Amino acid sequence: MVVNRRPGVPLNLLNIQQKLVGNRGKTWLAVAKARQLCRDGNRVGLFCYNKGLGQHLQNQVSGWRQAKPVFTGEFHDFVQSLGVPDGTGQAYFDEDMPRLLIEKAASLALEQKLDAVIIDEAQDFAPLWWEALLACLKDPLAGQVYAFMDDRQDVYRRWGGATADLTHGPAAELVPIHIDDNLRNTRRIAEVFKSFAGEHFTPRGGTGLPVRRVECATEDALDIASDCIDALINDGWASNQIALLTTRRRHPIHQEHFDNGTTDDYWRDFHAMETEFYGHVLGFKGLERSVVVLCVDGFKEIDRAAEQLYVGLSRARGLLVVVGNSTLLAEAGGRELERALGRAEKWVP
Repeated sequence: MVVNRRPGVPLNLLNIQQKLVGNRGKTWLAVAKARQLCRDGNRVGLFCYNKGLGQHLQNQVSGWRQAKPVFTGEFHDFVQSLGVPDGTGQAYFDEDMPRLLIEKAASLALEQKLDAVIIDEAQDFAPLWWEALLACLKDPLAGQVYAFMDDRQDVYRRWGGATADLTHGPAAELVPIHIDDNLRNTRRIAEVFKSFAGEHFTPRGGTGLPVRRVECATEDALDIASDCIDALINDGWASNQIALLTTRRRHPIHQEHFDNGTTDDYWRDFHAMETEFYGHVLGFKGLERSVVVLCVDGFKEIDRAAEQLYVGLSRARGLLVVVGNSTLLAEAGGRELERALGRAEKWVP
């Protein structure tokens, strides 16, 4: 899909609200666009924010026999690859680092700059990151920029949350194109998170298996979600089809990798698909599994809970299991989610 530029508009935005076909959604379109631009002889940068998604993008382009992007992966890795020093604190990463990149870009030779910038899960990008990437274009006004995003999954509140107004901030001059059809999830799964998805949403997948609902106290959710994994495997699901995602704390297996500094190995294991995966919804954006056990073990900030639930509920392609307390889910997700989960199949693993 190619977006035509309006006169005077410097950027193009693909505001992809939903997934398209199977696992071919925002990320698939971003990779496909990168491949097309590379084949046309452009110097392309393919960017994202999360480490897991960055490794996925790298895996996708690694097998290309022809031209590849000059950079694929996390924005912060790109900045450091140009010699900008690492730092600490959110203010450094959101403000100081991109400003340093803008300064660095001014001294880059023209042949080192980019013809095109592609951003996947673009709602995760802070405003100054956008400006910094534009500075790395050979022509910031005429260069090609494609942003694939779902503003209702703004879990980091870069754009203002589920009711973000894309007419302000870095998206003010972008050309939005909405993708309406959802074929990634079964209809039963899509109906559960439909209230979060906005007006541009039409479930078109197969009917699928009933969504399963496991009621428990919030403090028991992690243990019971782990029991769900064992039960699913006993029922015949392959372990590598399953992901357990938490909403507050890291699962102990996830936490161990974080504490040991083996996050890269953790994500390599995920992409190898050799066993079940334990993660957090914030790190699973742009990714998916056939079966997702969503462990609602609380929220650090209740005002961001709706976005986190939207991400977690929409990661499953074939079977969704929701584990947690009904009162908390209703508070976080609203009456429509409460009604949708009320129609789910009650399950005791």
